[in-house]
Amino acid sequence: MVREATERGFDLAAQALNEDWHTTWDGTQVRRWAERAGERLVADRDGEALDYDRGQYPAAPQNPPALLVVEVDAGKVQMREPDPESGSRWREDKVAIVSSYVPGDGGERLPEALVTTHVATREDAQVLRRLARVEAHRRGITQADEVLFISDGGNWTDPLAQGEFSEAVRIIDFYHAAEHLYAGARALLGAENPAAKERGEAWVGLLREGHFEALLKALRAASARAGPPQSEDGREHPRRVLANNVEYFQQHREHMRYPDYRRKGWPIGSGGVEGAIKQVNKRVKGSEQFWQPTGLEAILALRALWLSADGRWRCYWSNRPAYQKRTA
Repeated sequence: MVREATERGFDLAAQALNEDWHTTWDGTQVRRWAERAGERLVADRDGEALDYDRGQYPAAPQNPPALLVVEVDAGKVQMREPDPESGSRWREDKVAIVSSYVPGDGGERLPEALVTTHVATREDAQVLRRLARVEAHRRGITQADEVLFISDGGNWTDPLAQGEFSEAVRIIDFYHAAEHLYAGARALLGAENPAAKERGEAWVGLLREGHFEALLKALRAASARAGPPQSEDGREHPRRVLANNVEYFQQHREHMRYPDYRRKGWPIGSGGVEGAIKQVNKRVKGSEQFWQPTGLEAILALRALWLSADGRWRCYWSNRPAYQKRTA
């Protein structure tokens, strides 16, 4: 029952279960039971995080990974109650994945992800950082030969990386950085101007090949040419994009050594967590889905358990009291 509710909407889960088991349940009943199961999982998960804070760590793997990669990102879900300040129902759900990799050879053989596990929460970044750290420890972060932290360099991902993964090599997702450059070119030359694409491609080429000083010089010149980032009437101007780009690339210059990363056979993109967001939100995001905080957190925990590729879903349920074999 919980599996069906974790994979699909509650009404669809009830329909499938009724067909298989000849029951007459409705979606409300399935939701109540599934959320109760998810709340137990959340309690277990949060208890594990508290144990971690006290120095009681989860068991590390017997075979430590050569390369362990942590990625974080956020999606959007709709709540039943609008935010009292903004009036919007949309909130972030945050996801972290931890993946073991076989590094590439710096040439034709690309890095290969082996096993990926997930954590997810609707809470703030402080909660995700603790969950992600516990999960990384479980996956062997203290034993891995190399540890990477890949993100888009957003306002909450930077403090998370600095606070919990200071031992990791930080990498800004190359494709996100490239989009910053294309956006800057459009702001400088106009969105409909064919020259904007050419300028963006030239800047991305500098980034890809490691000519960072030349790139920064070009961005500073473009920002100076565009002028102040705010118009006279106080409204934000596209020039702000250029000013922000200069700041963004200066701040993350040490996290954009892409030629070095490629030579070492490391991944340079956060496509793994972007795919994970889609898989998580496939269950919790939709025009007809509106959540209460507790119910959403329960389903996010179940969804993360289900999506993790190390067999933990089966292990978790096989160790629940109802599944344990009776002894004489």
